[in-house]
Parts: sequence; C-alpha cells; structure tokens
Amino acid sequence: MFDYLPPLNDHNLPYPDTIHPIVVHFVIAMVLFAVFCDILGYFTRNARFYEVSWWNFFFATISIFIAVVFGQVEAGLAGPYPVAETTLNLHTILGWSLSGIIAAITAWRYVLRSRNPKSLPIPFLGVGVLLLGLVGFQTYLGDLLVWVYGLHTVPVVEAIREGILR
Repeated sequence: MFDYLPPLNDHNLPYPDTIHPIVVHFVIAMVLFAVFCDILGYFTRNARFYEVSWWNFFFATISIFIAVVFGQVEAGLAGPYPVAETTLNLHTILGWSLSGIIAAITAWRYVLRSRNPKSLPIPFLGVGVLLLGLVGFQTYLGDLLVWVYGLHTVPVVEAIREGILR
C-alpha cells in the first residue's frame, strides 16, 4: 500500500511545501477582520460592516476545517521530537477546538443576522474579543513550532532523519 504514496521531500512532505500555514493565515485574517468589522459596525451603526463580518465568519468556518485537516497530515509527517511534542499537541487540541468554536460563533452569528441584520448584542462582541485571544495564542503556538522547533524545515528534517534529534 505504501508503494503508491509519493516519496517525501526534504521538508518531509509529499508536496513541495506546507499547506497548513497558507490556509490558516486566511482563517486568521478572516476572523480578525470579522471581529474588527463587528466592532466598527457597532460603533458606527453601519450595518454594512455586519454583512462583511458575517461572510468572513462563514468562510473562516469552512477554511479552518481545511486548515485542521492539512495540519493533522503535516503534524503526522513532521516527526516531532520530544521537546516539540507538547507544543504540537496543544496546538492540535486548540486547532480542533477552534474549529468547533468558530463554527458555533458563526451559527450564533447566523441566528443574530436572521433576527436583526442591523444590530449585534454586546455579549457577541465580547465573545469575538475572546476569540481573538484564542486565535492569538494559537498563532503563537504555531510560530513556536516553525520558528523555534523548526518543524518541516530542511535542517531539522535532516537532523531527525540522521537521528540527531530524538
């Protein structure tokens, strides 16, 4: 069965480079912009910002599931060494959690939009700010995995293959 899989490159991937960060940056941008538009719409009383926010949440919900799937595949191929495993596990758990949280917030946003597309309650804005905190922490964990632990970078992949990192 494994004979049919493509060989892994020097990033330890079957394709040229990591896809997870590419997709996840769209999610980060869409969530940040959605919350920003909600806050801006609330203070300017311009309902057009709420519409922009809704569509950003909608596409962020779809995109985060794609990001999580590629994240799982790439985490499995990373061959994490013991020092990086705790951060990778926390990043994985929070990623799956955020996919559910963002989906729930989007569903709540849909209900609010259906009832009154021209206003948002303060608790929803508060949840948006909390969501920004979670996304920020998740981004920090992802940065650690790449910039500190070097997962999927050529020198680290070579060190893991040579048995230097265990």
